[in-house]
Amino acid sequence: MKPKLLIVDDDEEIRTQMKWALASDYEILAAGDRPGALEAFRAHHPAVVLLDLGLPPKPGAPDEGLAALSELLALDSTTKIVVITGQGEKEIALQAIGTGAYDFLGKPLDMDELKFLLKRSFHVTRLERGYRELQERLEGGAFEGFLGTSAPMQAVFNSIRKVATTEAPVLVLGESGTGKEMTARAIHQRSGRKDGPFIAINCGAIPETLMESELFGHEKGAFTGAHMLRKGRIESADGGTLFLDEIGEIPPALQVKLLRFLQERVIERVGGRQEIHVDPRVVAATNADLKKRMADGTFREDLYYRLAVVQIVLPPLRDRGEDVALLARVLLERYSAETGKNGISLGAEALRAIRSHAWPGNVRELQNRVKRAVIMSGNRRVTAQDLELEEGGTAGPATSLKEAREALERGMVNEALRKHGGKITAAAADLGVSRPTFYELMEKLGVQKPD
Repeated sequence: MKPKLLIVDDDEEIRTQMKWALASDYEILAAGDRPGALEAFRAHHPAVVLLDLGLPPKPGAPDEGLAALSELLALDSTTKIVVITGQGEKEIALQAIGTGAYDFLGKPLDMDELKFLLKRSFHVTRLERGYRELQERLEGGAFEGFLGTSAPMQAVFNSIRKVATTEAPVLVLGESGTGKEMTARAIHQRSGRKDGPFIAINCGAIPETLMESELFGHEKGAFTGAHMLRKGRIESADGGTLFLDEIGEIPPALQVKLLRFLQERVIERVGGRQEIHVDPRVVAATNADLKKRMADGTFREDLYYRLAVVQIVLPPLRDRGEDVALLARVLLERYSAETGKNGISLGAEALRAIRSHAWPGNVRELQNRVKRAVIMSGNRRVTAQDLELEEGGTAGPATSLKEAREALERGMVNEALRKHGGKITAAAADLGVSRPTFYELMEKLGVQKPD
């Protein structure tokens, strides 16, 4: 079956000419005004729409065409709409792009340019639909809140499945923001203790003077301010899972008491003499080098081997391949739904920036950048600038490097225009960017289109 293309133009002769020129590649649907376009769209759901902004009752103004654009996108935000504008109407075209149009062409139409653009539009639509189908499959079989198809993450999922059914202590290693607590929760949820409590404590966030009381609890009157008996985190996790985050920050004096608990499954509250039997499953995590700390005497070797019966190493986001783009898209959809900005998508340059950025803050950094971009962006397409990323992947402002980059970009844009005789579509394709992005580059760099 041929892909469906809806042509919306008030000039019947133009509709007939375009149908004649494009019918060999597409199933052509035609409409001459906004109501007709909406009716045809609802009936046939075309993937791509070619929309003249000058529609009746005011064909000399873009208002009706822009209204049609908004209503069509409201019916299906994934539709690729290419708008047609008159000569010298660049501002109107950019307004349409900001509203959600995929691209634009100026009159008089170059048929080769139009065919090239339509081919690309349908290709992108197929890719996006394939992605959505993949996402539906992933969401249907999501692994305990995780999302990832890369080999390193699949290895992590397999390790969680294997260790969850045992009682062995687990040490989760990974950089900050890689999902260590999510891993501990996944182990808990897949274990026989899932109906018991999951108690988490960040050992690096509690002052050393309070750490013992937090972990082991205290008796009434054990110290000034201890007005009542209080159970500690270990006792509260009895029958469930205890998650010790940043385990490397526990002071050496307290490591001895923690080791006794792991060996004998008994604790004593601060100020108490009674031994209390407890039975929590222990999962610990750290982003520190515990072997180095063992070597310098700040972390006990016997405690390490008690905690690290099984180790799960979480990969940094930069080592997860296409997971980063998949996560970015899923986060974008989540945050756009939360903020009522449905229909936002990631631009090609934004995806390039996401793939090339080093992500030192891992998934937490990605969440931060995507959420901020959704909130602050005024367009339907998120750019690298919205994410505060350079297209080459470097975050933050530049000084002389920025000037050097702009000089390089200016030379490449001028060379592409010269090479293709001033044809924007061909020049943009040569540089691997969209036509709107190419126009934005020309404006930013002060490049004039050659005569």
